[in-house]
Amino acid sequence: MAEQTNNTRPERRGGRRPEMPPEEKQFDERVVHIDRVARVVKGGRRFRFRALVVVGDRKNRVGIGLAKGADVTAAVTKATEVAKKHFILVPVANGTVPHEAEAKVSGARILVKPASQGTGLIAGGVVRTVLEVAGIHNALSKSLGSTNKANTAYATIAALQSITPQSSWVTTKHTKAAHAKKPAASAADKATPAKPAAKKPAAAKAKD
Repeated sequence: MAEQTNNTRPERRGGRRPEMPPEEKQFDERVVHIDRVARVVKGGRRFRFRALVVVGDRKNRVGIGLAKGADVTAAVTKATEVAKKHFILVPVANGTVPHEAEAKVSGARILVKPASQGTGLIAGGVVRTVLEVAGIHNALSKSLGSTNKANTAYATIAALQSITPQSSWVTTKHTKAAHAKKPAASAADKATPAKPAAKKPAAAKAKD
């Protein structure tokens, strides 16, 4: 009799494949609004989807994108790519904005103010999403105009862009330092008296 070959496979330990740890995302992507839009064509109306996406790295960079697509997935993908191409750098000081900023886009007007440590984000809707994704932890905000989400998002970005970094401020301290750098006059220059101006010869008196 021929010897029977052993075809048994070695058993796996645990019975399952080892699970890979989930990869950390480089950017925080937030879908703010999805709307269905229509275009009137010869045969009727053609419906598409429009997506508003906010993307940031929580390290002072943020961008927004608005795009359309045949379906929701396509619209979100396009908007995300647009947002990544339009990143801005937001100046942050101690977890908040350095100073007050206000911007208006179309009918939307947004006001952003700095807040003390522990206040949190006193904001709602699109403004809160933009500030969170940008990495700002404490701030006050107020919407003073239209509630249109697209215009509100662009107004928030415009307000953050108008902020001047704290290192670029011109204060009294910097002015005093600039005056201190000027060289002082030497003691010899101060001791030397100024020479008197030469007197002009008197005009001869006319004879009688």
